[in-house]
Amino acid sequence: MSASASVVAQAKINLLLRVLAREVTGFHSIETVFLRLELGDDVRVRIANRRSLDCVGPAMPAHGLGPLERNLAYRAAVAYAEATGWPSGFEIELVKRIPAGGGLGGGSADAGAVLRALDALAPDPLGPRLVELATALGADVPFMSIESPMALAWGRGERMLPMHPLDPRPVALMVPPFAVGTADAYGWLSADRGRYVAEARVIAPDAFATWESVAATAANDFEPVVSRRHPEISEYVASLEEAGAFLAMMSGSGSTVFGVFDEATRNEGPLRAVGAPITLTRTAATVARVRVE
Repeated sequence: MSASASVVAQAKINLLLRVLAREVTGFHSIETVFLRLELGDDVRVRIANRRSLDCVGPAMPAHGLGPLERNLAYRAAVAYAEATGWPSGFEIELVKRIPAGGGLGGGSADAGAVLRALDALAPDPLGPRLVELATALGADVPFMSIESPMALAWGRGERMLPMHPLDPRPVALMVPPFAVGTADAYGWLSADRGRYVAEARVIAPDAFATWESVAATAANDFEPVVSRRHPEISEYVASLEEAGAFLAMMSGSGSTVFGVFDEATRNEGPLRAVGAPITLTRTAATVARVRVE
């Protein structure tokens, strides 16, 4: 049996994010369209006699990743071991390239990558049941544990409809010098909405079939409430549009703002003028494969 596996944990953007009513459990249901990016963290998992996680890389937060038991990649490995009885030990190595706390799903991508890597190594793989483990880890993790670059998801992210990926396009990510906590974003949304009744709405499959239809449909319920607390978000959206983006919006609960461009239409002048760090990447047409070593 092979002892290690590696995979690129790809970041995601949300082309649609609707936050529905709060359930009695305290969780909110969502409707969202996920799309993977080429940008990703490098993840390697080794079967070992101990449990450890090591992390380096250009996107490593200055304050570190926090307590080990709260790290999503580590929690994913523990969850896999508890659910299957295997492995007794593991060593996880991360090279962080996805900005942390920016709505790009970096931690969730790492968790999904760890689950996929372990399943590729396991003597008795879980296969499609991997999503059940992923659901308990967070709303983005189920998508990060499947091999589809684009999907419509609802509920708590565990119910998914894989979609045919859009043609790859250049993407500019503007990363503010501040992060937005997911709990804070939900709190602001609840406070601004007051009593909320979900509007009945049907998402037509062809609404996300082309970039033209995406641009007409894309929306993020978090963007207005986060922008009111952080006006820089609106400034970044405007600068991306001025630079030629046909779609510019905030991803997830923030704080990263992304712009999607047609080929060779990006004017970086307006982007550089804002002064925020910029990461250039592309949307993905495929999911990175797990390499068993």
